[in-house]
Amino acid sequence: MVTLEGKHIYLRALEKEDLDFLYKLENSTAVWEISGTVTPYSKNVLELYLENAHRDIYDVKQLRLVICNTDHKRIGLIDLFDFDPKNKRAGVGIIILDKADRNHGAGFESLQVLCAYAFKTLGLRQVYANILEENSASIHLFQKLGFERVGIKKDWIYSDGEYKNEVLFQKIEH
Repeated sequence: MVTLEGKHIYLRALEKEDLDFLYKLENSTAVWEISGTVTPYSKNVLELYLENAHRDIYDVKQLRLVICNTDHKRIGLIDLFDFDPKNKRAGVGIIILDKADRNHGAGFESLQVLCAYAFKTLGLRQVYANILEENSASIHLFQKLGFERVGIKKDWIYSDGEYKNEVLFQKIEH
């Protein structure tokens, strides 16, 4: 894989050693709202996932990478999903697990590196993101990177007894 690195972070493929980190992240109920998860994942299921994480994006239509800081600490995950090589597009999602690691530029730099990879290496024309309307920090992050708000999905996510809107953002490489 092409080295995917910025000044303060690097993105790398998932490894067996990421099991505990993945287990913590996937079973964090705070993440479930945006991931669509409604039940916990067992370590056995996540081990099987890690065994197949090496598969090619053209085969599985997804690429999940670990975000690490310069101290080699795992701080989050970033994904390309719904990879569509025919139409040259993919969705992008990012999560920085611990609040203490947020708002220090890691998300910005990770998205910047991943978008450059998506456009230059994978030859995509566009990437898009679905963000809860109330998530002003993520909206600001994506807009800062040149993503444009192109639509709203009303009452898209049902969480905590209420419906929430999801905003669609898109970045097109010209």
